[in-house]
Amino acid sequence: MINLDQFRNTPIDYATLVTLLRDYRFPKDKIAAMEKQKQLIRIKKGLFVVAPQNGVGTISRELIANHLCGPSYVSLESALSHHNLIPERVYTVRSVTMKRAKKYDTPLGVFEYRTVSPEYFSIGIQQQVTQDHTVFLIASPEKAICDMLVLSSRLRLQSAKAVKIYLEENLRMDLFGNRSWNTEIISQCMEVGKKKTELSQLLKLLKNNE
Repeated sequence: MINLDQFRNTPIDYATLVTLLRDYRFPKDKIAAMEKQKQLIRIKKGLFVVAPQNGVGTISRELIANHLCGPSYVSLESALSHHNLIPERVYTVRSVTMKRAKKYDTPLGVFEYRTVSPEYFSIGIQQQVTQDHTVFLIASPEKAICDMLVLSSRLRLQSAKAVKIYLEENLRMDLFGNRSWNTEIISQCMEVGKKKTELSQLLKLLKNNE
């Protein structure tokens, strides 16, 4: 009997499963049987997670997002919610990648990916450790806001006041409640990213309220 507990919160690829099942005559058939018996959940071709009833704890959807399309980091509304910057719970996990924009509709939820340049991608990424000691990549609060401005199509904000209204009224973000901002991240995004006007006005807004 194969023990899947070591993978209870970490996605498993097909090659790893075949190695684990090497004592079976037909590992491929065993994998199909485990999927049919709901021991495994397929989240895309060649990538699985252990079903919750066969492990302990909750599967991290942020970690799954990192594995579905890599390299990537969780961002946009998903990161803002994670950092408690917006009140709404976000059901679609939104991420940023250097690869093509993609969307995965899986049994564990919807995962969306937006594309940025390699130079912009590498700025402001944090490692987050889960309760199960797994690690996923997520945008810092500053980078998540930059991503919202840069990746929201048709969004044009020409003043610090307009940026403030968008963040506080449209996104219902608490900008200045017991929080300090790393404005250097925004400056770095301005140097290599799009929407320089919006980013410069964001920088002005946050610096004026330091």
